[in-house]
Amino acid sequence: MANVLNTDLTGKVAVVTGAGGVLCSAFAKVLARAGAKVALLDINLEAAQGYADEITAEGGVAKAFSCNVLDKEICYAVADEVEKTFGKCDILVNGAGGNNPKATTDKEYFELGDIDADTKSFFDLDAAGVGFVFNLNFLGTLLPTQAFARQMVGREGCNILNISSMNAYTPLTKIPAYSGAKAAISNFTQWLAVHFSRVGIRVNAIAPGFFSTKQNEKLLWNEDGTPTARTGKILAATPMGRFGESDELDGALLFLLNNEAASFITGVVLPVDGGFSAYSGV
Repeated sequence: MANVLNTDLTGKVAVVTGAGGVLCSAFAKVLARAGAKVALLDINLEAAQGYADEITAEGGVAKAFSCNVLDKEICYAVADEVEKTFGKCDILVNGAGGNNPKATTDKEYFELGDIDADTKSFFDLDAAGVGFVFNLNFLGTLLPTQAFARQMVGREGCNILNISSMNAYTPLTKIPAYSGAKAAISNFTQWLAVHFSRVGIRVNAIAPGFFSTKQNEKLLWNEDGTPTARTGKILAATPMGRFGESDELDGALLFLLNNEAASFITGVVLPVDGGFSAYSGV
């Protein structure tokens, strides 16, 4: 795919967390095509390595690194390793995140009798599961930012891009922890943007609408490949009437990282959602 917006990242060092996943590996490829040297971080090194190899095969520069974004010491060690390999980080894309079944209710609406029924209701949510989801999304953004922003402060033109979600605006049913955690990411994006505004770092976020990925496929598709009732609701609430394709995030990504086109933009959360956030349902 051609470089969207002609954003030139030649000579830049880009770090992508969660790069073993569908969307974040695509981000890594886009950054490499724009000329950046890309460090793909993931707790699943094999997955990240596979995508790094694809970038290298395309003629790009990439290397995979094993990283647990919930371990500060590991994040700092990986940051040092990336600097030794490529140089100081110019771009950090905080893509690591996700949900956990232990923090998800079985039903959208609570009904009388659910407490004693064979169903996972609000009252059955596991505290450790909820904590894991909050930590993975919020701390999993904060800790890598601490590790890599050390290399950015005082250098003009550096960027941090966080990944928020539609459920940061309005919580989705069944997933209270994930919704709350992504709301925290949007808030944290604004906080960071203010905090780093005088040392050369812009901080923004993308809020993807609904994309069918490995992470959510069981919620969206039945085992026989037919759409679930939830998919029907999502598409009915998306004015464009379809799921997004991963490459439809490319323009938002490269625009926000473009220091000419977006030089005065910091602290924004940009929805890429087919109109979902604009639609009242009526």
